[in-house]
Amino acid sequence: MKYNPILLTLAVLLPLLSCVKEKGLEAVPEDVSAKIVRLGKEVSEESFLVKFTQAPSEEQLRQLESEKGVVLAKVFPSVPGKEELEKQFGLDRWYESSVPEGQSVHQTVLKVAQDPGVGLVEYNSLVERDSDAQIYGIQRGATKADLGIDFNDPNLFYQWHYKNVGDKSFSPNALEGADINVVPVWKNLTCGDPSIIVAVVDEGVKYSHPDLRDNMWKNTGEVPDNGIDDDANGYIDDVYGYNFVNMGAITWDIVDASGNGDSGHGTHCAGTIAAVNNNGIGVAGVAGGSGKKDGCRIMSCQIFSGNSGGSSSVVTKAIKYAADNGASIISCSFGIKKSFTSDNSYLRAQGTIEIDAIHYFEASKNNPVLDGNIAIFAAGNEAHDYAHYPGAFVDIISVSALGPDGLPVYYTNYGPGCDICAPGGEAYHVVNRWNSMILSTVPSELGEDGVNGEYNVKGLDYGYMQGTSMACPHVSGVVALALSYAKKLGKTFKRDEFKQMILSSVNDVDQHIARTSQKTYAYSKGPLNLTPYYHQMGTGAIDAWRLMMKIEGTPTSTAQLGKKQWIDLTSTFGTASVSLTYLSVDIPQETVNELGLQKVQGTGQDKYPSVPEGECYGYVQFGRLYIHPTKIGSGKISISVVGGGDHVGGGDNPPGGMPLTQEVSLIVRDTNGGNGTGGWL
Repeated sequence: MKYNPILLTLAVLLPLLSCVKEKGLEAVPEDVSAKIVRLGKEVSEESFLVKFTQAPSEEQLRQLESEKGVVLAKVFPSVPGKEELEKQFGLDRWYESSVPEGQSVHQTVLKVAQDPGVGLVEYNSLVERDSDAQIYGIQRGATKADLGIDFNDPNLFYQWHYKNVGDKSFSPNALEGADINVVPVWKNLTCGDPSIIVAVVDEGVKYSHPDLRDNMWKNTGEVPDNGIDDDANGYIDDVYGYNFVNMGAITWDIVDASGNGDSGHGTHCAGTIAAVNNNGIGVAGVAGGSGKKDGCRIMSCQIFSGNSGGSSSVVTKAIKYAADNGASIISCSFGIKKSFTSDNSYLRAQGTIEIDAIHYFEASKNNPVLDGNIAIFAAGNEAHDYAHYPGAFVDIISVSALGPDGLPVYYTNYGPGCDICAPGGEAYHVVNRWNSMILSTVPSELGEDGVNGEYNVKGLDYGYMQGTSMACPHVSGVVALALSYAKKLGKTFKRDEFKQMILSSVNDVDQHIARTSQKTYAYSKGPLNLTPYYHQMGTGAIDAWRLMMKIEGTPTSTAQLGKKQWIDLTSTFGTASVSLTYLSVDIPQETVNELGLQKVQGTGQDKYPSVPEGECYGYVQFGRLYIHPTKIGSGKISISVVGGGDHVGGGDNPPGGMPLTQEVSLIVRDTNGGNGTGGWL
């Protein structure tokens, strides 16, 4: 999509210029207008944000207040030991200003921007949640099928987004393997780690939910509900996080007389990230542990409460709190519903408060694996061909959404700024609608009493939602698992290196789009042309197993379902792989079962000891592995090779090569390429 920068600038400045004309003030000088940033269509009428060129003195603040008739207060409290980092990202220079009675916010912004000590004036923009629809109160029965994992959460089967078996109750076009491939990670590698904290920057999370309470982060220095800042950190009753809207304890069920307000959005996102696994109730979470109190932890950083909240100042305070209290990941299912021509058009001269706070969060080191933290955002739900900011910013991960058919959903944003995709759910695949959406935790207090049927029933703890809001926590949960596994292995990475690992740990989307071209719905919606989404869904669909293999350093190859094939081993043994002498191929029975490997016929050649005479589950010849997988899945095999020459040296043998064994990871899907013909980049 192309934008006209002149029109965009006019769209920002016209309301200001109109205000100037109305009040009879002088025309706005160019150097003043360049300081003014308006990010969202909706802004606070009561306050705005000021960034000084350098940290102001008390005298400078009082003078500005006196001249402009405003009251200024620091946005961010300083934390002992982090003063230099706060200064590095300019957090010490951000102030929130009131709007004097009888003046408009536009008028006051113009006056303050004229002060020579002010570097930037930003409207206190209002962000919006990125969920598209919700259905509460769906109560399911026991798991319908064996998913290959012994977790006893009764509704795990209905979470097709973790393991999609192609069940047609989710969609007539449900695609086996269109999931985040997390089950083999749970079975073999990790289920989480309590030291890895994910901050859900959203509505409040119901910390007492029976499927969340054991995985909630807890501030042990604070006494619940006593109205006292027990640990003297500047926040009262911040036990499970903090309510930055009402400045107190977390809430999750504030609604008005018309039923508008909290939707359960934050609780739903939290459940996808880390609902408690294997506890005999409800659902599972991506990084929810194994039932032994070993899940990753959820911190609730509340930026919406009822119909209030979501301003830039509220959002950024929440992000700094997450950084200062140990979160390694922020999961942000919200955005500014407005287009920008570039990162610079979003930032303006000195950077917005949102980006300053996010970069501060990313630079704060809260885990032993990375030299910083990871920010993950939803891409947005307007079917725009661009992602919403701040997630669209170049160094922030932005997530688009897929359905149970493995294809882009009708509401998802796509294109520039969209980095990766994950299951977000999509109604209209089936008549009962909810099956094809995302099942997770919700507050039982929400919904309606006395409703016939299964929509919005009050009193149940689980429900369905859809949106890039739901795709975002899938990626957040996978990243939490990855940090857990890296910690377990004692691995460390640079933050930027780790981001690249995340974005390259994907399965193909483009080939599936190309061969489908248009999808239809079973219920109440016309067809969706998929052509615009080709090469526009980021690097591909997040795959948890692939990311764990990158952490291990184990090469991963993709095999195509249901055919005999040769898998190239160049990525494992280098370009000389074609001429090496392969000694053996060890395929564990677990991998045979997981991939449904069928026996293939070996030729028994002496020159290639790895090639048996007769049937086997796989062999290597000319640097390629020959197999026949018949099931979607993931597994490992071991291949032994001579490092130099055609035999192993040592003992009475003539001089020869060194034996070495390498593990190879295999993922079987219905396509065998990367994301499109050009690879993941």
